[in-house]
Amino acid sequence: MIICLCGRSNSGKGTIAKTFTCLDNNIIHLDIDKIAHHVNDKEEVKEELVDTFGLQVLDNGKINRKKLASIVFNDKDEMKKLEAITWKHMEKEIDSYISDNKEKIIVLDYIMLPKTKYFETSDLKILVKAPYEERLKRAIIRDNITKELFDQREGAAINYVDEDFDYVIDNDKADVKRKVVKIYEQSIISR
Repeated sequence: MIICLCGRSNSGKGTIAKTFTCLDNNIIHLDIDKIAHHVNDKEEVKEELVDTFGLQVLDNGKINRKKLASIVFNDKDEMKKLEAITWKHMEKEIDSYISDNKEKIIVLDYIMLPKTKYFETSDLKILVKAPYEERLKRAIIRDNITKELFDQREGAAINYVDEDFDYVIDNDKADVKRKVVKIYEQSIISR
């Protein structure tokens, strides 16, 4: 079973995924952002990123994600270039992870899932929402970024349509665990 967990930056996807994994040992979580970070460290990807975006994206021989973000979050064409370079490598790793864990329930956690093949073929689609101010506060603390960089992320984000999802969780911190347990009981245990 594949569960797609989507939502804007810092909406609480990771926390909700962790809640699912605590409910059942057969549920595992793949944070696709971590795959992206790993892929950026591959030599062939790094070379292509430097060829495309320039030496400015390098710091001490590694891709500086904040510098790269400042380029791609401001320009949809630049974002498409980044996706064209990295996605094929990310997809290969995601496919391998899924293949290696066929007996498990896999929660895929990624902001861009609706633009991937995984979204259409998933068994369950969950959208996580949280207020802008709360997400901004989390981003400043967790990611150590400025409001300006967070707003650039926001500008590059896709717009979700609630009707495309089986469940929408308003992550206002009130009863989130109860909401996850209800989804687990209704859509996972009952299968």
